[in-house]
Amino acid sequence: MIRFFNEDVTYTLPQKQATRQWLKQQAEHEGYAVGDLNYIFCSDDYVLQVNRDYLEHDYYTDIITFDQSEEEGKIDGDIFVSVDRVADNAKQLGVSAEQEMRRVLAHGLLHLCGYGDKTDAEEAQMRAKEDEWLSRL
Repeated sequence: MIRFFNEDVTYTLPQKQATRQWLKQQAEHEGYAVGDLNYIFCSDDYVLQVNRDYLEHDYYTDIITFDQSEEEGKIDGDIFVSVDRVADNAKQLGVSAEQEMRRVLAHGLLHLCGYGDKTDAEEAQMRAKEDEWLSRL
């Protein structure tokens, strides 16, 4: 089940049910079933603290993904999304905040499907997958 929560912000994801279905379908397309998947919408400061506390990183980011999966082929996890960062990135990229949010939601789920973004090659593959997923929305 895919759930959406707010931590220290008030954010309403447009078309929540359609987004759940889209994410589930994309995971299935990658060969995964979705178990318990939680998206937690929060502020820059909240994500920064999560980054410091759990990853020992001291910088802002738009998303942090924690893989809680225990069963092969089944996705379980917690994904923290900075609503502030997504809005800023949307402005910088010249896209709508809703489109950038969808990209970030896909990005987190792609991490749980095994895609990385640490190297240039991984990042290019991640961007291509995000674009592919967004084209199916």
